[in-house]
Amino acid sequence: QVQLVESGGGLVQVGGSLRLSCAASGRTVSSYGMGWFRQAPGKEREFVAALSWSGGSTYYAGSAKGRFTISRDNARNTMYLQMNSLKSEDTAVYYCAAASRVSTGGWLLDPRRYDYWGQGTQVTVSS
Repeated sequence: QVQLVESGGGLVQVGGSLRLSCAASGRTVSSYGMGWFRQAPGKEREFVAALSWSGGSTYYAGSAKGRFTISRDNARNTMYLQMNSLKSEDTAVYYCAAASRVSTGGWLLDPRRYDYWGQGTQVTVSS
């Protein structure tokens, strides 16, 4: 089994930055596709960003493109999400996820492809 733990969330002002981390344990996730999703109050969980097993292919939601950067360090079994130019609409609980059967490709945008999920970290952007 894989356990995922997010960290790095918090309260930040509009225009600020945060870096989220997702540490995996239990087994290596170096061959897994991984992604970030978020859920705002009263809304469904939505895709934010994902990357292939090597990190060579990345995928972003339109709302994240140009502001967020997803990356991973397979030696550390850790994934990151650098978020810049934050907006109030970025306020949500952010979840990381790992897909054991999808290492790359557009399937990574689909939350149903993910086997493992973290507990989430709150990001609040205040104006």
